[in-house]
Amino acid sequence: MIRYAITDPAYYTDNPGNFKRYAKEVLARHRPDWIVLRDKKTQDYPELAYAFLSLKNCFPHIGFFLHTDLKLAHSLRAQGIHLASDQIADVALAKKMGLYTIVSTHTLQEAFRAERMGADAVTFSPVFESPGKGKPAGLEKLKEIRDKISIKVIALGGIVDDEQIRAVAKTGIDGYASIRRFVL
Repeated sequence: MIRYAITDPAYYTDNPGNFKRYAKEVLARHRPDWIVLRDKKTQDYPELAYAFLSLKNCFPHIGFFLHTDLKLAHSLRAQGIHLASDQIADVALAKKMGLYTIVSTHTLQEAFRAERMGADAVTFSPVFESPGKGKPAGLEKLKEIRDKISIKVIALGGIVDDEQIRAVAKTGIDGYASIRRFVL
């Protein structure tokens, strides 16, 4: 099962050197399969992205993704991009750029659209209670999406412990993503 770490600026500073040390510790401790730099607060996302992607050589078996910025992901040679649900129309461009493409989805219709556009994977959220993310969709909805689309489905939202990971695994999904599961 894919383990997908999502960064959150609540757990690090926007200083590239400090962030790089933090990210390196997270990667060494948790060994996720994928990691995305998701930071909507920093004033200089490109500088933080450069520091983040400089870790690729230290962790060659981990996929490094940027969040929402297609041109930056392509120019800095990230392995992929994680698009927001309102960016589904950008999937074709991301694929043309050679980026592995993940799309955030919250409904079955969004998941279908992402699949039709050529996405490699979707995250579906929130599965469980997660701060500020509204009412959780639950495991049954997650399983419904897994059963109805053919691309990878990654559970997201409130996944913090082994019991939740076992529960989402029983739905047949391809992996789980989390912020809080992968903090120091």
